[in-house]
Amino acid sequence: MARTAGRSDGGATGIAEVPHPTLLYTIKQVELVTRSHLDELVKPAGITALQYTALTVLRRRDGISSAQLARNSFVTAQSMADMVTALERRGLINRRRNPDNRRVLLLSLTEAGRDLLDTYEEAVRELEERMLSGLTPAQRRNLADYLNRCRAALSEIPPH
Repeated sequence: MARTAGRSDGGATGIAEVPHPTLLYTIKQVELVTRSHLDELVKPAGITALQYTALTVLRRRDGISSAQLARNSFVTAQSMADMVTALERRGLINRRRNPDNRRVLLLSLTEAGRDLLDTYEEAVRELEERMLSGLTPAQRRNLADYLNRCRAALSEIPPH
């Protein structure tokens, strides 16, 4: 636990405990700094970190609905609707009717979407490597496992 010296204004003397931030706070800070770096990385492509994330989800899970993509990308359905429209307009994804339920539109990456992901794959890998540079291979595996367990404990989304 971090400690700090007592006050010199006649207040309590001795050493006071300074509480560490909560794990939830730390996780949010990692998410924010990661998103900031990813936003800067993909800015030349004219997309955001959230759009990039949605594209990577579609690469892993082709043919899902917008609602499923929203859940897997951790955004609201309304935000995803706007994002899908923007990505489709850019030619990075397409929509097609679900043959089993004509009311549902299924999303897929286009060739341009796959090309964009391929273009940034190495740079994103380097960003991840920078983030994990202080961890051993075993610690990296454990971190991924622990974070997936935490996510699974709080959601219905299966680990990928």
